[in-house]
Amino acid sequence: MAEHAILSASGASRWLACTPSAQLEQQFQDQQSDYAAEGSFAHALADLKLSRAVANTTKPSVFKRKLAALRNETLYSTGLEEYVDQYVAQVSERYLACVGKCPDTLALLEQRLDFSDWVPGGFGTGDVVIISDDVIEVIDLKYGKGVPVSAEGNPQIRLYGLGAIKTYEMLYNFTRVRMTIIQPRLDSISTEEMTVNELLTWAEEHIKPRAALAIAGEGEFAAGEHCRFCKARATCRARADHNLELAKYDFQESFLLSHDEIANVLARAEELAKWANDVQEYALDQATNHGVKFPGWKLVEGRSNRKYADEAKVGTALTEAGYTDSVIYTRSLLGITGMEKMLGKKRFAELLNGLIVKPAGKPTLVLESDKRTEISSADDAKADFSEAVSS
Repeated sequence: MAEHAILSASGASRWLACTPSAQLEQQFQDQQSDYAAEGSFAHALADLKLSRAVANTTKPSVFKRKLAALRNETLYSTGLEEYVDQYVAQVSERYLACVGKCPDTLALLEQRLDFSDWVPGGFGTGDVVIISDDVIEVIDLKYGKGVPVSAEGNPQIRLYGLGAIKTYEMLYNFTRVRMTIIQPRLDSISTEEMTVNELLTWAEEHIKPRAALAIAGEGEFAAGEHCRFCKARATCRARADHNLELAKYDFQESFLLSHDEIANVLARAEELAKWANDVQEYALDQATNHGVKFPGWKLVEGRSNRKYADEAKVGTALTEAGYTDSVIYTRSLLGITGMEKMLGKKRFAELLNGLIVKPAGKPTLVLESDKRTEISSADDAKADFSEAVSS
């Protein structure tokens, strides 16, 4: 069984904001999602490829055998390997740039980074550690594409930076720490660089006191965006209180809502919907898999659609009855996402160049901080068209 850190680097944004959550989460079992499994597989493939590209720690014959084995795994796809290759190329580029300045540059893979001087029992794994001249760089692969992750002020990658300082400061004379997050599926590379003293000061003044509260299960519960991946997110009372308070909107005495009031409701509704969905998923899992009964609710069989018990036998029966294939069979292409995954990004672009269109998306309201470009309303568009015609 893999060793588990209560105050993990990956959960740092959570236990730093809500210190008692780390101990609360110990009541819940780990559950790996399909996305997490795919991410772990991508890391394994990347590690193997980097062992040849930069670390030179795997013999060619061993590399070929291990690569063939990974390509036979169910999680493998051409598209996944292309994204991994993109990541490997980006790491190699950074490594070679360091070699150009310092021939003795060292690249280490999958390094255990201990930051327990500041976080009790704290450790993590650095995907890549590059030590060059007076700089040490820690690189973290994020295979997911759901949420862009910045290295700026990121506690996880900073903790890895602290682990790198503790692990290698006695052997090398680096004065700066470079921390990089690469998300190949978003074409994103984000880097933050700090002096060793700056990072150590942050650890002593910010991390150490918060970590002491977290390991003791002390401090105040605090709900927020960090609840997203908390194991207790569905049943946490602090989150429930926070969202129920959001629902108690204090409307002014008026028959109609003002634009300001509607904007406030929109901001609250998204968080309320996330919380309600988490509670629903938790309740269904408990009722289905653990026999839990919730007062006033019962588990029933949902609606279902008819399906063929054996499509091959159905086809045979109809063919023998005189029906032709053109009558009983239909053909449809794989969806675009499945097709790109099957062909790989490059081959997909080569073969289907000019054959893929992207219609305008359905208008949706988001916060002004969202990076997407604002579009005009239908009325504004009509007005613009009228002005263009009349001019």
